Amino acid sequence: MQAVKYARAGSVEEAVSLLQDGGDTARPLAGGTDVIVQARERTRDINLFVDIKHIPELISIEYSADSGLTIGAATPCYQLYGDSTISELYPALVDSTSLIGGTAIQGRASLGGNLCNSSPAADGIPSLIVLEAQVEIAGPNGRRTVAVEDFCTSPGRNVLGDGEFVVKLHFPAPAEGSGARFLRFIPRNEMDIAVANAATQVRLAADGTVTWARVSVGAIAPTPLLVSDAADALVGQPLSEETIAAAAAASSAAANPITDMRGSIRQRVHLAGVLTERTIRQAAERAA
Repeated sequence: MQAVKYARAGSVEEAVSLLQDGGDTARPLAGGTDVIVQARERTRDINLFVDIKHIPELISIEYSADSGLTIGAATPCYQLYGDSTISELYPALVDSTSLIGGTAIQGRASLGGNLCNSSPAADGIPSLIVLEAQVEIAGPNGRRTVAVEDFCTSPGRNVLGDGEFVVKLHFPAPAEGSGARFLRFIPRNEMDIAVANAATQVRLAADGTVTWARVSVGAIAPTPLLVSDAADALVGQPLSEETIAAAAAASSAAANPITDMRGSIRQRVHLAGVLTERTIRQAAERAA
């Protein structure tokens, strides 16, 4: 493992200052379930860890019917899926956070860390995309907000600059008649990286017409994707076999995967459609 310095930040401002001084070899440390492994295996050049998990703003869950849900970026997964409000109103977040690693990992890993690791196969990101999450970033020039679908730029890379880190994730309050679902396919029963994953949120009118939709697929392109064509295939029409099939086909068409030890291009293209179809059906069940 690399020789890495450690600094503990007591505030967002102090963390920004430490990260800025450390330059491009400084990294925030929250759960550390990804970044410590990267330092140990020397896949990234890291000389400084800035511990942010003791900043109260980063370990928090707040909800109101007006402003929606705000989650501190370092809040551990187990606190999210154990929260009654999230379980009731944002079950797709439970779908994701209960699958990130195993139980021990979930005691430290966070949605913010999962997002900042920016893996194409991240289990947290498709749910964030369909739930319209906004990422609040702090840095030397103050704070800025980025839509989560614009956050990842390539495998393991994102929009964060020197001295910047994610502070919070914001979600709008769920609309009436809405439901969301996340699913993945992995080679083993648990604790593996997705061959493909997908999430869908739909809003249904009283007559069953889809009034709004978002579809996201992961592990099938360099970054998790927001598949607008899949949503367009659903909106304005009753949910039917034809519209679901059209949305699934749009997700497969959007896929631009690689072949690796977990799956082939052909398999991933197929799974993008299959998982989209299943998440649509199950999101509609939740909406009802």
